[in-house]
Amino acid sequence: MTKGRIRKVAGPLIIAEGMKNSNMFDVVRVSEKRLIGEIIEMHGDKASIQVYEETSGIGPGAPVESTGEPLSIELGPGLIGGIFDGIGRPLKEIMKISGNNLERGVEIPSLKREKIWNFTPLAKIGDEVTSGDAIGTVDETEIVTHKIMVPIGISGVIKEINKGKFNVTQSIATIKCQDGREINLTLMQKWPVRVGRPYKKKLSPDTPMITGQRVIDTLFPIAKGGVAAVPGPFGSGKTVVQHQLAKWAESDIVVYIGCGERGNEITDVLNEFPELIDPKTGHSLMKRTVLIANTSDMPVAAREASIYTGITIAEYFRDMGYSVALMADSTSRWAEALREMSSRLEEMPGEEGYPAYLTSRIASFYERAGRVETLGTNSRQGVLTAIGAVSPPGGDISEPVSQATLRTVKVFWGLDSALAYKRHFPALNWLTSYSLYVDAMANWYTKNVSSDWMNLRSRLIRLLSEEAELEEIVKLVGMDAISAQDRLKLEVARSIREDFLHQNAFHEVDTFTPLKKQHLLLLLIFSFYNSALAALKKGDSIEKLVSLSVREQIGRFKYIPLEQVDAEYDNISKKIAQEIGDINQSKRDEN
Repeated sequence: MTKGRIRKVAGPLIIAEGMKNSNMFDVVRVSEKRLIGEIIEMHGDKASIQVYEETSGIGPGAPVESTGEPLSIELGPGLIGGIFDGIGRPLKEIMKISGNNLERGVEIPSLKREKIWNFTPLAKIGDEVTSGDAIGTVDETEIVTHKIMVPIGISGVIKEINKGKFNVTQSIATIKCQDGREINLTLMQKWPVRVGRPYKKKLSPDTPMITGQRVIDTLFPIAKGGVAAVPGPFGSGKTVVQHQLAKWAESDIVVYIGCGERGNEITDVLNEFPELIDPKTGHSLMKRTVLIANTSDMPVAAREASIYTGITIAEYFRDMGYSVALMADSTSRWAEALREMSSRLEEMPGEEGYPAYLTSRIASFYERAGRVETLGTNSRQGVLTAIGAVSPPGGDISEPVSQATLRTVKVFWGLDSALAYKRHFPALNWLTSYSLYVDAMANWYTKNVSSDWMNLRSRLIRLLSEEAELEEIVKLVGMDAISAQDRLKLEVARSIREDFLHQNAFHEVDTFTPLKKQHLLLLLIFSFYNSALAALKKGDSIEKLVSLSVREQIGRFKYIPLEQVDAEYDNISKKIAQEIGDINQSKRDEN
C-alpha cells in the first residue's frame, strides 16, 4: 500500500508525490478525511488524482494512501431497486448517516452486508464449472431472478455448495482449481468499472427493441443491443422520451444514469420511478430498475465515473442472459466533466476546449453495448441496449459532443424545439432523424408483422418528405396554385403527423401501441389515400374528399383498446369505401 503527500490542490484535481509504486486508475484515500480519488496520470513519483468528493480545506502536505485496487463496483443481490451515487455508494444508506447533505469521506459498501438472501443451487458437488456459469439463483425481487455466476477468471470443480440463507459476504460454494487452489465463492463479486466485462462472441443486432412509440418503432427503430442518441434542446422532451422507453421498451432490466443533470430533474426521476407501475408485471418499475443519481452540483469527477459504474452494472445483468436497457441522461454533462479535468491536467485542448480523446472515450462507452453470447459452459444470449441523451448548448448539434456521438451510434432521434412548442410529442424531427438498423431488421418485420411493412414505411417517409417540399411552394404561391393531388398529399401527410406520429404519453391507451395496431393504423391512412386518389382521377371534388367524416374515425383509431382494433379496422375500412362511393354516386346523379 503506497503512501504519499499532497503537493498541489486544484479543485477536484490533486497532485501527490511519493506515489512511485502506484498504478494508473488505482483508488486512493486523500487526507485524514479519507476522500475517495482515482489516479488518472503518473509522472515519475508524482500522481495526478481526480477526487470524487469536495476538496475544500485540503492542502499540501496532507497524506494520500493508495489502495492498490482500481475503481470497482460490487455486483450481487441488492442492486435492483437501489439508488447509487456516481461511484456506487447507496444514497439511502448515506442519508441515514449524514442526513440530506452528503458528508465527505463516507465509506459505505454498495451492497448491504446485513441483508439475508435465500440461495438455491443449480450446480452440485463434482460439477466442473467455468467463468460465467450460473451455479445458483436468488429471488432478488418479484420480477428478477438473480443468477449467481462463477466470477471471471475462475474455473474448476465444485468441492462444496450449500443451500440456504446467506448474506453477500458468506461463502456459498468452494471451487477447486486445476492448480490445486480452493476458492470460496460468495453471492457478490467485484469488477473494475473502466474495463468491459468479457463475452464469447458479439452477435448481429437484427431484432428490434419494441418501444410502443409509433414514431420510433415505425420510422426509426432501435435494435436489441443497439445504440441510440437523443439530442435535443431544453424543453424538447428528452426526459419524457427516456421515461417512456424505461417503462415500455422490451427489456428485462433498466439502468438509468442521471449524469450531471439538474437536481430537481433527478428528484423527479427518483420520485416518479417508484410510483410507475410496470405494465408487464403489475409491480413497481423499481423492481427491475437500478438508478445512478449524480446531479450537476455533485463533484465533477464523480460525474465522469457514473457512466462507467452504470454500464458495468448493465453488463453484469446482460451476462445473466437478460435484456438490459441503459439510459444515460446526459452524456453532455459527462463530456463537460472530461473537459474540466483535462484543462486542470493542462492537456492540449481540442475543439471547444474538449480533450482530444473525447471521440474515443464516447466510442469506448457505446461499444460496450451489444447482443452477445455470454461466457460459460451453457452460454446464454444477453442484450445491452444503450440510449444516451445529449444536451447540446442551444440545441446546436454541430458541437463536438453531438458530432462525436453521431459518429458512433446508429440511431439518431433528433428532438426539435419547434415541434415541442407546437405541442407535438414525441418531438422527433422525422426529416433529420434516422436509424441504420432498418435494413438489418427488414426480414424480422416481414416475418413477424406483415409482408408490406417495409413498403408502408417507405411510402410514409416519402409522403412526409414531399409534404416539406410542398409546404415551401404553398408559402410562395398559395394553396390554390397547387394541384388537387398535391393538396391530397398535404392532407394525408397532416393525418400521418397528427394521427400517427403524435402520441400522448399520459393517455392509458395511446401511451403504448403494439406493432399490430401501428400496422393497422398505417393501412387505414393509406387505404383512404389510395381510394381518394382514385376518386380524384375520376374528377371528384378534393373539398368533399378531405371533409369526409371517416377521417375523424381514422384519427380516433389510436385510442381504441387493443381487443377492439380488428372490429374497428373492418368498420372504418367499410366506411372509407362507402363514403367515397357515395361521392361518386352523387357525381353520377348530377351528370
